[in-house]
Amino acid sequence: MSFRFIKAGMLLAAVMTLTSQVDTFAQKAEKGFKSIFDGKTLKGWDGDPKYWRVENGSLVGEITPETLLKTNSFIIWRGGEPGDFELKGSFKIAAAGNSGINYRSEQLTDVPFALKGYQADIDGKNNYTGQNYEERKRTTLAYRGQKTVIKEYTGEKTPEGVRKNVAKNAWTGFEVVGSLGSSDSLKTLIKSEEWNTFHLVVKGNHLQHYINDVLMSDVTDNDTVNGAKKGLLGVQVHVGPPMKVEYKDLRIKQ
Repeated sequence: MSFRFIKAGMLLAAVMTLTSQVDTFAQKAEKGFKSIFDGKTLKGWDGDPKYWRVENGSLVGEITPETLLKTNSFIIWRGGEPGDFELKGSFKIAAAGNSGINYRSEQLTDVPFALKGYQADIDGKNNYTGQNYEERKRTTLAYRGQKTVIKEYTGEKTPEGVRKNVAKNAWTGFEVVGSLGSSDSLKTLIKSEEWNTFHLVVKGNHLQHYINDVLMSDVTDNDTVNGAKKGLLGVQVHVGPPMKVEYKDLRIKQ
């Protein structure tokens, strides 16, 4: 056997060993995660089939000119009400799209497939992607690039009382305590109309949103009146022009 073939064999063995090590590291990194979307059906999910379907292995939400929304609509995971968890996956959204991943949320009884609660915001123009926005409650809790602390709420414990503490679509009870980078600089790390990864880390009152492995917002919620410790998980199609959003590789660790 020539030295050339021996050398090639050694190189191949080294590559296979390295590949095995990478696979092992990946498995360790994913230990404890389980898939919540099979890529083939909507099994375990509950939403309006007018807006949600499975296509090419992705969970697809789409609004057409014939199916414009009057209220935001969600497809809701029926596998439980996660409290402390990590959620990973990928998303791709059209330029005109507006979506988000709701968690620790509750379902409204008077509006079909509507959730209110914490949301990892996602939009096609990437003006808001990565921020923490609380749907139908306190609105913006942290803009992209902000590390915030939400103060204890001492106002009226009614929806109307809570609403009085919202100004310019942001909660007046949050304090910026640190920076993760400017919103514009972080925006350059998010790919438009291409696949991006997300990772939500939700533990106790600490809520972190990562996009493409970069921390985009960090909230510590000390508001025991309005904050939630557990709740429903779902993804959104938003009122507005026709749009399409896709999610895949959805997996959770509780």
